[in-house]
Amino acid sequence: MSATLDEVYVPSESEPFMNERQRGYFRDKLLKWKQDILRESKETLLALQDDTANHPDIADRASSETDRAIELRARDRQRKLISKIDAALRRIEDGSYGYCEETGEPISLKRLDARPIATLSIEAQERHERRERVYRDE
Repeated sequence: MSATLDEVYVPSESEPFMNERQRGYFRDKLLKWKQDILRESKETLLALQDDTANHPDIADRASSETDRAIELRARDRQRKLISKIDAALRRIEDGSYGYCEETGEPISLKRLDARPIATLSIEAQERHERRERVYRDE
């Protein structure tokens, strides 16, 4: 398939679920997302290395350290996201991608397009969040 076809292609409910074209679409989407995260991480590391300025003003130093801590936390979240992307890519390879881990039912294409690392259908995710809230409130 040419790149122009892949850019135009959008998975549809009218075709067989998780056919080869859909798997390719989601694989490409996940790989692009991972590449973007890795590129941003490299840019952040370069920026942090360049920002070794010694701020004479304590408020400037505190502000700089706070910014650095926020950036590092964001990068840590993205590191965890990369492992979820890798897990989704493995599921594409083993044929389990797109199916709810809890019910085995297909996850909607709209949900997968919005959240390609999703492992639960909307209904299962809502049940999971309700249980989480109940246990958190106890």
